[in-house]
Amino acid sequence: MAVRTPLRRARQAMPRQAMPRQAMSRALRALTPRALARHYRSRHPHPTAELVHHPHPWARALGLVTVVLIGAWLGLLIVGNVRTPVGPMNTTMTLRPSVTGGTKINVSPLGALELRSHNAPVRLDVNVDQLDPERAQALVDHPERISGLQDEIASDVQHGTLDLAVRSGVAVVSGATALGLAVYRRPRRALAAGGLALALLTASGGAAAATWNPNSVLEPKFSGLLSSAPSLVGNARSIVTEFDVYQQELARLVTNVTKLYDATSTLPAYQPDPTTIRVLHVSDIHLNPASWKIIASLVEQYEINVIVDSGDTMDHGSAAENGFLDPIADLGAPYVWVRGNHDSRETQRYLEGIDNAHVLDEGRAVTVGGLRFAGMGDPQFTPDRSGDKENLPSEETAGQRLADALRAQKAAGTPVDIAIAHNPDAARETDGQVPLVLAGHLHHSEMEILDKGTRLRIEGSTGGSGLRALEGQYPDPIETSVLYLDRDTHRLQAWDEIKLGGLGLTTAEVSRHLPKENQPGATPDDDLSPSPSGNTSTSRSPRGSSNGSPSTSTGVPPGAP
Repeated sequence: MAVRTPLRRARQAMPRQAMPRQAMSRALRALTPRALARHYRSRHPHPTAELVHHPHPWARALGLVTVVLIGAWLGLLIVGNVRTPVGPMNTTMTLRPSVTGGTKINVSPLGALELRSHNAPVRLDVNVDQLDPERAQALVDHPERISGLQDEIASDVQHGTLDLAVRSGVAVVSGATALGLAVYRRPRRALAAGGLALALLTASGGAAAATWNPNSVLEPKFSGLLSSAPSLVGNARSIVTEFDVYQQELARLVTNVTKLYDATSTLPAYQPDPTTIRVLHVSDIHLNPASWKIIASLVEQYEINVIVDSGDTMDHGSAAENGFLDPIADLGAPYVWVRGNHDSRETQRYLEGIDNAHVLDEGRAVTVGGLRFAGMGDPQFTPDRSGDKENLPSEETAGQRLADALRAQKAAGTPVDIAIAHNPDAARETDGQVPLVLAGHLHHSEMEILDKGTRLRIEGSTGGSGLRALEGQYPDPIETSVLYLDRDTHRLQAWDEIKLGGLGLTTAEVSRHLPKENQPGATPDDDLSPSPSGNTSTSRSPRGSSNGSPSTSTGVPPGAP
């Protein structure tokens, strides 16, 4: 096929003889490269550029992960739960996304128990729905079945968690696949989302299995009604165990919950172990009248043997405030007290006249509730912090005088079990002379092991810092703790930290803690704190303790004052 050029068309348009010179010139100019290129473009137009922007591979991957996470969460939310009986109770087990993992047992309406059972991006929620009347009545009618309750509960939990794992896997894969299909509208992308969801769930399960801590049931954290805490958390005598810890403690928790769901609808009385001495540690009440009601309630619920107040009960230490101390006589337990920097000598003299109170100062020792206490009042009186701070008495010097008194008690054969000082700086001077020293002043709780083995317990403010709670954005909590000591050895077995919302807030948390030497698997070498006799549990005498003190004198001798 011949190509029609402008010159050829011009020649065909007129005879050769009649073609003028100007027309011939125009035809020749049409043969230039630019004209030919323009002619070619007119016959072969370029394709237009696409307006759709292709995303970066990393952006596509991030979008896929987002779809997988949302779809997996929706799947767990819709169908990822299992209803299973655990002993006499009907429960619902659910997996939930979480940053820290763990297990949460909801005992509505009493509260919840949180266990640090594992570290993984999923949390196990167990909701106690109701108590099965028939199974509960069977346990009441046949108490011998309680002995087999442990194995039954362990089997129920194992079966329920296995069923939950299968159901959660199906829920996660289905949710991610369905959402992937809705977003991408491509089966291959949807299947990729489901596969990635299954891989993430498998990895989470592996992390949970690798970090599984069966001993977490020994240190639960309770939040809810304060009156329910002792019954749910249980007593502290059976906390040191080596055999089948998880099953035993889980059975104990379930048994306690069963008691709380008794058909009588009355909360059961807490039954403390008779071989423990329970000490309620309070501090920094700062004229908060609500503190007395809380203390009285805790004394009744936990059957407290001794109350220890490490000072700052008052705010200004004036005589007009003395009437605030009158409820101490009706708290239901002996009240051991040391002076804080907000308590005056006038406050101390008034408190000495209350029958139920035992005021300790200048290293004075007293035996109360089966334990021997010694204390030192705060050498400073600074209710408004406006005095000359440079000329204030030294806290360290007061602590050294308390340490000298502790050494004298050991030399006399009446070793002290617990020392008390208001300021932690003074309390630290007793290191190596006593197993446990209590303090306050800082308005937040701490537990510290000093260099020579003495355990320092700093209590928060049981008065919520008083009027000072209004200074910050959020009110300070009301804090106190219950210390469990062995009745024979006078050693600390466990302690419960109790925290209540301040200034009308209704939240309550109870956290169980164990000393390292009392945790399962611990050896005697783990306990290096000095015994009341002045020796450590490994028979090594700390520096500063008096020589020749009897190594077997761990109790209070007969006739001790």
